[in-house]
Amino acid sequence: MNKTVFGCLIAALVVFLCLSLGLNLVQFAALFGENIAGMPLPKEKLTEKIEVEGKSDVMDKIVHLDLDGVISSMSVGGFLENALPSVEVMKRSLEQAVADENVKAIVLRINSPGGEVTASDIIYAAVKKAAEVKPVVVYMDSVAASGGYYVACGANKVIASETTLTASIGVIMESMSYHELFGKVGLGSQTFTSGAFKDTLSGARPMRDDEKVYVQNLVNTMYDRFLGIVSEARKVPKDVLRNTVADGRVVTGRQALEAKLVDQIGYLEDAYAAAKELGSCPDAMVVKYQSNPSFFRALGLAQSKAQTPTKVELDITGGALPKLQPGLMYYLPGAYLH
Repeated sequence: MNKTVFGCLIAALVVFLCLSLGLNLVQFAALFGENIAGMPLPKEKLTEKIEVEGKSDVMDKIVHLDLDGVISSMSVGGFLENALPSVEVMKRSLEQAVADENVKAIVLRINSPGGEVTASDIIYAAVKKAAEVKPVVVYMDSVAASGGYYVACGANKVIASETTLTASIGVIMESMSYHELFGKVGLGSQTFTSGAFKDTLSGARPMRDDEKVYVQNLVNTMYDRFLGIVSEARKVPKDVLRNTVADGRVVTGRQALEAKLVDQIGYLEDAYAAAKELGSCPDAMVVKYQSNPSFFRALGLAQSKAQTPTKVELDITGGALPKLQPGLMYYLPGAYLH
């Protein structure tokens, strides 16, 4: 092989490697929401998996989305899984469904006890925004309580099973008090603050009466917003809700129907049928979105796990209860805090 040909091969290989590296960097940055040279990059496009076949010559689609577990703004998932927070996953899925002209309606299956106040509110707003463009039908699975029900209020139609546990309209916030334990073991805490309420909820000292009033007012403000959301969505006056079902109790699907919190008793298939009717697409297929992790996402997650220090945790709940953050407000039934 002469020097000219060999040089051309080397040059071509260098160009190919540079292009490959550039494309990989673009993909990597897009996955993690970064920009290159100040240019906005497109978000990762979720792929589709057919859940229910439609008529062969029809392109209409119903998108099935799932909201499972505690609603959180924190990252979830592990290696080779979608590690985005549930808030970001839901927002991205709804945006893609709305942008796809072949998607005629959305079915959102909720199986969640609720979660963080702000995270629930963000997903509710995303669902409501989508419902203004395309019909959104919520199907409540085993549980759609508190923040889960809050999210459901953004939909055009809500279907619950007879055995669904829902409602739990209320707000909860708690902290742990350990100042008496300190006294028993001879420990103490010295705290310096810039204001009287800066260390409110500290467990190292008894809570003052004015702090209890302050925190209760915060909880009441969030509760009043929850009531307003439900009242607007279900066309039930706030006073009626406050004096009946909106006292934090959990109710069955049938009781929710009687209280006008849901529109229909049924199953997932009934939600599909309702979506096809509202979307005027009787022959539509049903698809689910899924994320296909790339090499760089797997590499990033592996690196993240490798940098996480090893620690030992004892979970006496067997993983059945969520790990909640102290000082945060939650739309959750009280049982999930203990």
